[in-house]
Amino acid sequence: MEHILKCHEIVKTDFVRGKDCFLYDAQGRRYVDFESGIWCTALGHNHPGISRVIKSQLRRVIHLGTRYPNGLVEDAANAVLEIAGMEDGKCVFLVAGSEAVEFGVQAVRRVTGKPLLLTFENSFLGSYGSAGTKRPEEWHVLDGNAWDRTNADEWIARIPFERIGGFAFEPGGSGIGFVRFPPEPLIRRIVREIRGRGGLILVNEVTTGMGRTGKWFGFQHYDLQPDIVALGKGLGNGYPVSATAMRRETAGKLELSGFRYAQSHQNDPLGCAVAKEVISLLREGRWIEKGNAVGGFFLDELKQLAQRHPVIKDARGRGMLLGLEFHPHDTITASWAYRALLEKGFLVGYYPAANLLRFDPALTMKKDSIRGLIGALDNILAGAMNASRAASA
Repeated sequence: MEHILKCHEIVKTDFVRGKDCFLYDAQGRRYVDFESGIWCTALGHNHPGISRVIKSQLRRVIHLGTRYPNGLVEDAANAVLEIAGMEDGKCVFLVAGSEAVEFGVQAVRRVTGKPLLLTFENSFLGSYGSAGTKRPEEWHVLDGNAWDRTNADEWIARIPFERIGGFAFEPGGSGIGFVRFPPEPLIRRIVREIRGRGGLILVNEVTTGMGRTGKWFGFQHYDLQPDIVALGKGLGNGYPVSATAMRRETAGKLELSGFRYAQSHQNDPLGCAVAKEVISLLREGRWIEKGNAVGGFFLDELKQLAQRHPVIKDARGRGMLLGLEFHPHDTITASWAYRALLEKGFLVGYYPAANLLRFDPALTMKKDSIRGLIGALDNILAGAMNASRAASA
């Protein structure tokens, strides 16, 4: 990859084919993908139903100017708004999840007129814009570990709610990858304080939406109805489409404010066709319920693994979003485990800052593949511990 700009780590460059939860390299070796791409292929790679829709729409029209949305956009918007509980709301289709979140951030600022938004410090939110930079003049950022404290009243009292127009909430343990879920009472209290002053609730569902946490959306674990929802990743099952959905009242205020936004692939018919089909397939196959059940099995297996290996600090998860955190160790780290699993044919996520392996498989992942991963991890941890003991003897 001599001519590819290195913006991040590149580990392997010869994957040539995908099917369901598997990727195949140029030599024909099969790998089990426990990351579903970058958490995108909720229905697995190369899903035949989605491929059919793409091929069909390619023969009609792929792209239209922003002034000419066709009926597919309305159909896709209705589908998104229905699953988000905003049936009378409005929706715009974009390309990337970061763009959907940033659109929501700018909408909050325009509607409320307040200078600050509130979020946790370990929220990812986006790769660029205000959401990506979180400049102090635009954001009040909360300590990501604050919910573990006992002095919540004192902590809440220091938040300048009178200057805050909205709360940008990531309900899946943060997009950075820590897989830690804020407690419901804390989130409910923040929401109450924000709404009590006329603020809005923006939820980033780019990583947690489309069934990832066992429900359509992560916010549904918090008995919460947001004003704005940002979607991406799983909405296109690997095809680049995202969406920002909002309640009718919020949308009306945004439109009356004179807000304007246009980009080259806004409300493209091909992306809307894909999004509509993904929602339909998730419903028809009951994949969210199935994925939640298999995720429960996966978490039980990870917890049993943790009991067998004291080097594992914690196993946690919700639906098909799971993490395995390690205690500090000279040789056994998340980075080491990631590479050892790659050699065994398993693709997982890893986060050195948290010393954590992260698993975001497709909702179609089978228990046999999970057993294979657990067995491989069991063996490499046992071998490493034996080698460590022998070296220190």
